[in-house]
Amino acid sequence: VEKAIHHWKADGLDLSPILSIEHLSSGVARVRNQGQDHEINEHFDNALIELSQSALKDGQKVEIDLPIRNTERAVGTMLGHEVTMAHGEHGLPSDTITITLRGSAGQSLGAFMPGGISLTLHGDANDYVGKGLSGGSIVVRPTEGSLFPPERNVIAGNVLGYGATSGTMFISGVVGERFLVRNSGVTAVVEGVGDHALEYMTGGLALILGDTGRNLGAGMSGGTAYVWKLRQERVNKDALTSGELEIGPLGAADKEILLDLLAQHRAKTGSPKASRLLEDPEGTSSSFVKITPRDYKAVLRTREQAESEGLDPNGDVVWNRILEATGG
Repeated sequence: VEKAIHHWKADGLDLSPILSIEHLSSGVARVRNQGQDHEINEHFDNALIELSQSALKDGQKVEIDLPIRNTERAVGTMLGHEVTMAHGEHGLPSDTITITLRGSAGQSLGAFMPGGISLTLHGDANDYVGKGLSGGSIVVRPTEGSLFPPERNVIAGNVLGYGATSGTMFISGVVGERFLVRNSGVTAVVEGVGDHALEYMTGGLALILGDTGRNLGAGMSGGTAYVWKLRQERVNKDALTSGELEIGPLGAADKEILLDLLAQHRAKTGSPKASRLLEDPEGTSSSFVKITPRDYKAVLRTREQAESEGLDPNGDVVWNRILEATGG
């Protein structure tokens, strides 16, 4: 603080308008003078926590099946807190707590869920599904018996996977705008997205099985996207013109990843689109393109080369190579 105060850039700052004490009338509240009831005791997650006690205490597998309404928000978040408090940041083994919900979910379904919780929704969801997802698994699929084609209908709202760091999302249907904004580690499959998808994405993997909106990949600096029949005019123009994003065909390893994710998507959601694509693996692979940020690609290439030379991929030598390759 002392160094900051004496820095020459601070000489011209005058904070007195911010720090001044206004003379307010006696009836104006300056601090909190009334408690707030957030109705935590009535939250949907209390039931989930109660039903998950054997998993929380002893790590035993639990299966839960409940109806849900769109007034129930941030379902799975409080349960996730209990998992993290009991078992640490890595959570529980996969599928220790399996939750099936039926109906319409409110905002932030599965937000911040850690590893060990698998949540499947039969129905539809509001905005922010998987916000801050931290290792958990989320599946959203149409209600059983639905007659409409999922790939042509919206099943969830905007900003899915915002700021997510790890885990998986399989969405059988179209979602709204800003899909996977600031994603840094989640693998997500979806059947169509709105505008500004993959904005500021820094890591993870996106598989888009349908149309995209405009401004795809704006500010995307990391991660990979496989997009079906991409219309390049939908990609952020500046990123394309500058070469910040590279678009090309799938390699052999990419094709394996694509087909594996399609198989998982079909198994988890019953997706008709995934089933059709899997009927012709070679034709399907050629209908997808791979989007990778230029610098991210250079980093991966440098690290792979370093590992082949027996170097520590996190060592100073490798980092110097990375900075040189990316102009950092």
